[in-house]
Amino acid sequence: MSKDFDEMMKTYTERYSKICIDNNQIDASLFDEFGVKRGLRDKNGKGVLSGITNISLIKSSTEKDGKTIPCDGQLYYRGYNIFDLTQGFRNEKRFGFEETTYLLLFGELPTKDQLAEFTAILAKNRRLPTNFVRDVIMKAPSKDIMNSLTKSVLTLSSYDDKVTDNSLQNVLTQSLMLISVFPMLAVYGYHAYNHYERDESFYIHRPDDSLSAAENILRMLRPNKEYTNVEARVLDLALVLHMEHGGGNNSTFTTRVVTSAGSDTYSVIAAALSSLKGPKHGGANIKVVEMMQDLKEHVKDVTDEDEVREYLRKLVRRQAFDKRGLIYGMGHAVYSISDPRAIAFKQFVKLLAEEKHEKKEFELYSMIERIAPEVIGEECAIYKGVSANVDFYSGFVYKMLGIPVELFTPIFAMARIVGWSAHRMEELINVDKIIRPAYQSIMVPRVYESIKERSTRKIDTKYLKELQLSMKEESC
Repeated sequence: MSKDFDEMMKTYTERYSKICIDNNQIDASLFDEFGVKRGLRDKNGKGVLSGITNISLIKSSTEKDGKTIPCDGQLYYRGYNIFDLTQGFRNEKRFGFEETTYLLLFGELPTKDQLAEFTAILAKNRRLPTNFVRDVIMKAPSKDIMNSLTKSVLTLSSYDDKVTDNSLQNVLTQSLMLISVFPMLAVYGYHAYNHYERDESFYIHRPDDSLSAAENILRMLRPNKEYTNVEARVLDLALVLHMEHGGGNNSTFTTRVVTSAGSDTYSVIAAALSSLKGPKHGGANIKVVEMMQDLKEHVKDVTDEDEVREYLRKLVRRQAFDKRGLIYGMGHAVYSISDPRAIAFKQFVKLLAEEKHEKKEFELYSMIERIAPEVIGEECAIYKGVSANVDFYSGFVYKMLGIPVELFTPIFAMARIVGWSAHRMEELINVDKIIRPAYQSIMVPRVYESIKERSTRKIDTKYLKELQLSMKEESC
């Protein structure tokens, strides 16, 4: 494209983006007037009930005498408390990704033989079509590995003769394959970008069938294929904690919506990936790492609690970092007192920090976890408590593991595809109806004008609002 054309497009889109705003702005008071819950949540953060699931349960409050009382956050997979699950495989010195995947997909914990069989199935599925890495992953590499991952998933559909077969058996076959190859697609996508765009060495390590998912991720990522037991077990725990989080999170709801339309598995997972990559969803841990870097650049003594507290105040007052008024990693749409995933994760973050000689960094994170809720409470009018969420520590963990920031969200996807697959199958088994929520229209009828008659005259906004309100009872 020529420079003149680029300049022309910049001018055009700048002008017409303003027109878009003028013609699409909706009076905020109308949301309350029509009882519309923005984000499908009310002012107290309670979500609109849009489905039923038996895959996971999130508990953040109890009911007493008709009142909602916040409690310590709890997360259950298929009826099992996440603390009990993670403690179970840790006590027996096993990796948990594989058996937790079995649990979410099939609804029960596997026996020793079932787990061995299932692990072998996942291992044998870690195969890509002939020349797929060369013809797809290495072509047009992107810094955005989530886009690269999505492209690869959609292209895999071209190799599937039963791509549109939505029978449960075929969907399970497709899901097991995608769960198995996700680490390969993401890690190889990063290596291609690192080579072609950064001019670094290029290497492709094949997965080892005898290793767990977490071990294979580190093996494929690192030039020397080496990792410690602590590194692999912390990554394994991260995968388990990110695997599932109810049907209401954005990407899982996307999975349900696209599944309900009768779309194929590849398209459903591509849609879920597109949702997860958003910084308001799966990209939050990246913002935590960037925020911490900014803090260290602007706080002289990061061990001084008063200095750190003042920086946090500046964050909330939109005077620091990206000036959005957020302390990233703090707060959650559901949890208020505590996020159980962050609690389960923290002791292992400390263990890894000790191995990596990052004790001071861990102490800084712990300090912020303690004082950030106080600062937010003092500076903001909030309807519920605030606590550290799982994203607060996950970015720090990935950084200690030497995982590049471009792979932070893809790591999340490697775990969450298990939950997506479980919810897709639950939707197919139980609901044969397309998800179609209602929107309140405030559109006003207009008289068609010929092109000669059209002008740029402004609409009387007061008259427009009166018309809109008068249509309230007539709108369907």
